[in-house]
Amino acid sequence: MFLEYLSLFGAAFLAAFGFGVLYNVPSRTILASSLSGAAGWIVYYFLSVQVETHLFVGAGAASFIVAFLSQWCARRFKMPVIVFAIPGIIPMVPGGSAYTMMRMFIEGNTSSALTAGTETFLISGAIALGLSVNSGIVQAFSKRAFDIKDKRYLP
Repeated sequence: MFLEYLSLFGAAFLAAFGFGVLYNVPSRTILASSLSGAAGWIVYYFLSVQVETHLFVGAGAASFIVAFLSQWCARRFKMPVIVFAIPGIIPMVPGGSAYTMMRMFIEGNTSSALTAGTETFLISGAIALGLSVNSGIVQAFSKRAFDIKDKRYLP
């Protein structure tokens, strides 16, 4: 079991590292962004495969973790969050189910294609939701938000 998680962590780390190099992530931040991607993939795998929750829940929780780690690393390295978030999210992108959807459409198997398409869109939506919920929480509870609380027109 430990060896399985270690190999999955390593594969996700290499995928995030490769995309970090491809997207010209600064060299001093590439290790941190790759670690956040690997941690997110482990959370996704654990929730989706081991605990057998819905893929939406696993992808949402994993992208929340990646966004949290990206926010933390952005403050630590004094860099934009996107430098850490994009390579970190890459291992969770549902490329396999998107490929299956297109292949099934071409083969004429419409019901299987719609099933794979629904899975693809649910995972993509969960990734976007996890990132945005984390961003909203960080903005709502940041020190700056508390400092200007009396100056804005929100309840």
